[in-house]
Amino acid sequence: MSKSFIDQVHYIRIPVKDLDLSAQWYRDVLRLQVLNNTEERVILKVNEGPFLLILVPTKDETFAHFTIDNEQEFSIGFTSPELVKFHQHLIDHQVKVDEIQEDNGHAFFHFYDPNGNKLQVHW
Repeated sequence: MSKSFIDQVHYIRIPVKDLDLSAQWYRDVLRLQVLNNTEERVILKVNEGPFLLILVPTKDETFAHFTIDNEQEFSIGFTSPELVKFHQHLIDHQVKVDEIQEDNGHAFFHFYDPNGNKLQVHW
């Protein structure tokens, strides 16, 4: 098979209701770096890698997750080598989080941003 023309995923756009509140939450709670903040979008950097999250304001009832059989399924999955500490950090910041689960030695949990976007983190 020949090499793909696509080199990597550069960014994912996340719909948000309140851009300022969301930017503050992603910066302060998830500790992402704000690279750019305008009325049209907020660009966040994940650590030193090339991957970006872009918050896009919308008044529509839409999310960065989807449903299967009416159950919410995440679209965005993060990694964290300090999964238990991160879980407690989110609880301490009153974030809606699910319990840590294990699947064949793979630990993960789901959590929600202030807009109701379902996210996952694993290790």
